[in-house]
Amino acid sequence: MSQLDNDRLLRALLREPVDRTPVWIMRQAGRYLPEYRKVRERAGSFMDLCRNPELACEVTLQPLRRFPLDAAILFSDILTVPDAMGLGLYFETGEGPRFRHPVRDAAAIDSLPEPDVARELAYVTDAVAHIREALAGSVPLIGFSGSPWTLATYMVEGASSRDFRHIKALAYDQPEALERLLGKVARAVTDYLNAQSAAGAQALMIFDTWGGALAHDAYRRFSLAFARQVMEGLVREREGRRVPVVFFTKGGGLWLEAMAESGADALGLDWTMDLGDARARVGDRVALQGNLDPSVLYARPPVIREQVARVLAEYGNGTGHVFNLGHGVHPQIPPEHVLAMVEAVHELSPQRHG
Repeated sequence: MSQLDNDRLLRALLREPVDRTPVWIMRQAGRYLPEYRKVRERAGSFMDLCRNPELACEVTLQPLRRFPLDAAILFSDILTVPDAMGLGLYFETGEGPRFRHPVRDAAAIDSLPEPDVARELAYVTDAVAHIREALAGSVPLIGFSGSPWTLATYMVEGASSRDFRHIKALAYDQPEALERLLGKVARAVTDYLNAQSAAGAQALMIFDTWGGALAHDAYRRFSLAFARQVMEGLVREREGRRVPVVFFTKGGGLWLEAMAESGADALGLDWTMDLGDARARVGDRVALQGNLDPSVLYARPPVIREQVARVLAEYGNGTGHVFNLGHGVHPQIPPEHVLAMVEAVHELSPQRHG
């Protein structure tokens, strides 16, 4: 078994005893850190940064130098998989990611190639290996991917969307074609996550950012079913220990019970959920991760501390909780406010683990 100086995250995700609640934050490496912005400028572009294993390693480690976090998360982007499928990913200043070749009909879906993950996404697995070596057993490394549904939304819409009109039209007019697309993406995501864990990622996370945009029955058919397909295909043990999987659907509180049966070890929750209610609904089937509103970090440190205490109290005593934000940290958040949150978790959570 690989040795870790701090394995609180892995133990909490498996609902094993811990001495305090582990804490990390989504997007913990990124634009809110001045040292990240310097590396990003040096890289030339966002994707150039993602494709450079040494620089990806550097920005992955930056937040751990500032904050006593319990995990590192690979610095990358969820759209690497559709990019490897030939859709022509690029970033428009002020507009976010776009694809030159969106996939909007059955013919385009059926002609879409499935990527050779080992070759076309080797820069990601190289970064994982580089980061894992640099961490030297200090904390675990989390790998990640977007969910099949979330990736498909970008692939069909061609960019971010408010109404998802293209993919929802496809879902209702040609559901079998959409399922073929989701099947291709699910196979690629499965290969991609397995490649990350083989390269050294010790936990995995599936980000279903847009699952909450679906109607209740459509969520089960187009999002949850294909996320479950991914989880069924993952290698769940490496280096003598289980590789926990966290499944996060933003806006997914309606489906917690179904998500708890998906094969995930833990569910990520956004800030709209009461952690105590969520814990009662899922019982001991899964751990829970979350769920402080990221906007709390705009407030003064004493308020941040109060809100951390509230989240910890909502979950209650015992293991099975990983403290996190309910979504990614905002770019304008002062780094010292992140530190105030992490320190509050360290100070207040041990009493929950008597």
